[in-house]
Amino acid sequence: MQRLLADFADRRDWGRYHTPKNLAMALAGESGELAAEFQWLDQEESARVMEDPAKAEAVRLEMADVLGYLLRLADVLDVDLEAALKEKVAINEGRFPAGG
Repeated sequence: MQRLLADFADRRDWGRYHTPKNLAMALAGESGELAAEFQWLDQEESARVMEDPAKAEAVRLEMADVLGYLLRLADVLDVDLEAALKEKVAINEGRFPAGG
């Protein structure tokens, strides 16, 4: 996925714009757009959001934007997201033991 996004950006000469600061800001903005898809929904409505085809498409596309900017940021900063996630889960295992 990172290669796909890097190639997409490279073909458009967007590297100069894909700085860590800009990517982090874009990620925050897209996260807000994802949250906006759930704004004003109650618990039950939010659990059923994917049942409405238009809402489902909007949620999927916003999630793709969030993932895309996170992957680009990881690529630019040379962060192995899989390793980082495993490290964070291990930390949280200690902080929040199962059954505790």
